[in-house]
Amino acid sequence: MNGEEKELSQKSNLIKLVMAVPLSLIIFVVIVIALFIAFEGIYDSRVYPGVTIQNVDLSGMTLEESEELLAGALSYAYEGKIQLAYQDQVWEVQPIDLGYILDPGVNGQQALDVGRNGWFLTNLIEKGRAWFNGYQLSPVAFYDERMAQNYLQEVAGEINQTVMEASLILENTQVVVRNGQVGREVDIASTLDALEMLLRQMQSGAVSLVVEEREPQILDASAQADLAREMLSEPLVLTDGEDKVWTISPEKLAEMLIISQVEDGEDENAAYEITLNENLFRVYLNSLASEVHVDPANTRFMFNDDTGELEVIEPAVIGRNLDIEASIGTINPQLQAGTHEIDLQFEVLPPAVTDDMTGEELGITEKIESRTTYFYGSEAARVQNITIASSQFHGLLIAPGETFSMAEALGDVSLENGYAEALIIYGDRTIQGVGGGVCQVSTTLFRTAFFAGFPIVERHAHAYRVGYYEYEYNRTRNSKWAGLDATVYVPIVDLKFTNDTDYWLLMETYVVGESLTWKFYSTEDGRTVEWETTGLTNVVPAPDRLYRENPELAKGVIKQVDYEADGADVTITRTVYKDGKAYFSDVFRTHYQPWQAIFEYGPGTEIPESDSE
Repeated sequence: MNGEEKELSQKSNLIKLVMAVPLSLIIFVVIVIALFIAFEGIYDSRVYPGVTIQNVDLSGMTLEESEELLAGALSYAYEGKIQLAYQDQVWEVQPIDLGYILDPGVNGQQALDVGRNGWFLTNLIEKGRAWFNGYQLSPVAFYDERMAQNYLQEVAGEINQTVMEASLILENTQVVVRNGQVGREVDIASTLDALEMLLRQMQSGAVSLVVEEREPQILDASAQADLAREMLSEPLVLTDGEDKVWTISPEKLAEMLIISQVEDGEDENAAYEITLNENLFRVYLNSLASEVHVDPANTRFMFNDDTGELEVIEPAVIGRNLDIEASIGTINPQLQAGTHEIDLQFEVLPPAVTDDMTGEELGITEKIESRTTYFYGSEAARVQNITIASSQFHGLLIAPGETFSMAEALGDVSLENGYAEALIIYGDRTIQGVGGGVCQVSTTLFRTAFFAGFPIVERHAHAYRVGYYEYEYNRTRNSKWAGLDATVYVPIVDLKFTNDTDYWLLMETYVVGESLTWKFYSTEDGRTVEWETTGLTNVVPAPDRLYRENPELAKGVIKQVDYEADGADVTITRTVYKDGKAYFSDVFRTHYQPWQAIFEYGPGTEIPESDSE
């Protein structure tokens, strides 16, 4: 074969080959189509190969066959076991009871729909995927969360409890305590989330209930209750540190306690505190304050005229005042600590003058004035009263610049303090009264202060001229002393004068026989006194004597119960000089009423003829 023939042969073979390829392709396509049609025919109304649900192979099954297989294979809703747990409590429940159900018909239809519900190409891809790799479907479940919620609410009813604070109360002396309770509440929403995860995986297992707990501020009050019982186990005894004792019974103490809630240190919790009700206890202590109060008292001295030194006749008294707030501050913690006998707290009130002070320190270096009055013929009761009253002032000190009140220093004039009944002026009559004769003391003091040159702040004259106050040492009366008397009636009528010097003033009183002498000791400051009296002016004669019958007197007995005195006015002017210069001047005006003599007689007594006219 020559070359030309060879070339023609090659071309002829190529043409044959080209014509053979389409024919093979056509034959292949025809075969594929035939197989596809056969495949579709075989799986018509059947699940394509490789389709599974929850590892259950449904390949080639009809819908009815799938439903039947799945009904047995997907029994989780009825056979699954879920445990709900809280602490040591467990509740077992099946998924169906929680509203979880698997429908075999729906799941069989889901498997049958694989490769059928999409576009042709999509369906073809799904069929190929199932054939070569398998097609795993998740089961379709119906979950009614409301059923699960209702179930959890039933469980919560067994768990939930309200928070309760511990309580502590006092019923008389009985301590009643109730411990608190932790509050609990099931968090249903969070528990549902945990349940849903388990159901979606179609797994049995345990789910811990989500429970929120709330602690009460006070869970346990037993310690405070024990403390309260200890506080009320016996009476509370208060002492003044010396000899006075006050006992508060447990019943009374219980009324004075208060239970309050306080923060417990750095914790957020609280605790009960049993303390005194300070307002009530303050009232109680106030009732004791006057009983335990002690006024400070200066040392009482006597001036030794021979040595010029002071001698202690009565030691100083350290005063005290009940410190109510400090007492409460002491009693509260000690009572809480179990102490039942506790000392009250006092504020110390030191006196201005103490035993170790000297006359030089106080400015008491000499006698500056002395006055004496006489009470000739006074009855024993009057002398007794003069003696007791004047003794109250013996050794008494008056501070520089102090205004001295005789009534305040004298105190209570009563039978309990040793005074007797004697004649006193009461209203427009002279009658028997406790303390008759005290005015002898006030008159003597007035005259001593008057002639010492001290300012007189308050002075009251008697209603009528009293003979005692005009006596001189020789038992004679001298009217020049009229207008130099002073009466005191505690606490209404007072005698006051001011020590306007820079030195302390010491007073001494002496009752000798029928006289009272009052002495002033201090330091002379250069003052002298000049005085003038108008004498008795505007004299009004005493009214005629009055006789009146007294059924308590016997026949023939006549008793004088009041004494006559002429009325008059007296004006006394005093000028006080200091170092020869007028220092001050004052005037004392006295108006004496005319006073009637009164006699009482027994029934049937004959009145003297001269007096009856």
